[in-house]
Amino acid sequence: MDFYTRTGKMALGSRLRRLSESMTEQAAGIYELYQVDLQPKWFPVFYSLSPTEEKSITGIAREIGHTHPSVSQIVRELAAKGYIIEKKGEADGRKNFVLLSPAGLAMREKMQAQLDDVTTAIEKAMKETHHDLWRAIGEWEFLLEQKSLLRRVQEEKKARESGQVEIVDYTPEMQPAFRRLNEEWITKYFRMEESDYKALDHPKEYILDKGGHIFMALYKGGAVGACAIIPMDDGGFELAKMAVSPAAQGLGIGFLIGRACIEKARALGARRVYLESNTTLKPAINLYHKLGFRKVAGPPSPYERCNIQMELVL
Repeated sequence: MDFYTRTGKMALGSRLRRLSESMTEQAAGIYELYQVDLQPKWFPVFYSLSPTEEKSITGIAREIGHTHPSVSQIVRELAAKGYIIEKKGEADGRKNFVLLSPAGLAMREKMQAQLDDVTTAIEKAMKETHHDLWRAIGEWEFLLEQKSLLRRVQEEKKARESGQVEIVDYTPEMQPAFRRLNEEWITKYFRMEESDYKALDHPKEYILDKGGHIFMALYKGGAVGACAIIPMDDGGFELAKMAVSPAAQGLGIGFLIGRACIEKARALGARRVYLESNTTLKPAINLYHKLGFRKVAGPPSPYERCNIQMELVL
């Protein structure tokens, strides 16, 4: 127990496995005590079977929360002991159905005293504790059905690493990184166009001097993201040249740098932020929706790769 105290919540799975193994070992002793020739692992499948109703392997697996291969293996073992009868479905001969055999029915009857005693023993043991283990397990099962432990850890990892991302104002020495980040994604899906070369090679003339702004995302000392806002004739700003390095995806950089651009446009008095993109870039479109953008019918784009216009009203 000292080991689990030292490792803490990280060892939750190992500790539950240890408890499960201990319970299974003791359960085997209980079956022996009542002279019931049944393995503990068989119990969910065996007890789910009705004395009269046939059940499919798929139905049993769904009912007890086991995998189909696991149930199939247990069914074969129970059949070998003579506790169940297997038969093909009348409507679909590819499906196997099972039900208790006379020997299985006799074993189920023999188990009743064991089930009553085990239930009473567990209820008494729970009264000796401060927490209701049965209810706690149910709560955990519900929580993990809503959101898996893997997903919860992924979110914590993303939050921690995103906290190390720094959004800074563009400086002239960042021009190579600004171009590299954008050229990387553009050439992966499309081709560089004349307007790209102008803005990426000369961001001061084509973005900053026009009243625009560029943000760069830094992570562990390197530039991993970029995004700009460029003034429009109607008083709004265009969100443009957003790029995130593939090596840094999953850190929420697109959202962080996009939000920084939106807040900058708001601070400059813009009434809206407009952007152009391509619907094949599904992660980007999802990001824009998350930032609050909605599809609009805009003017023809100077970029041949763009087939969707979106805007965010501030």
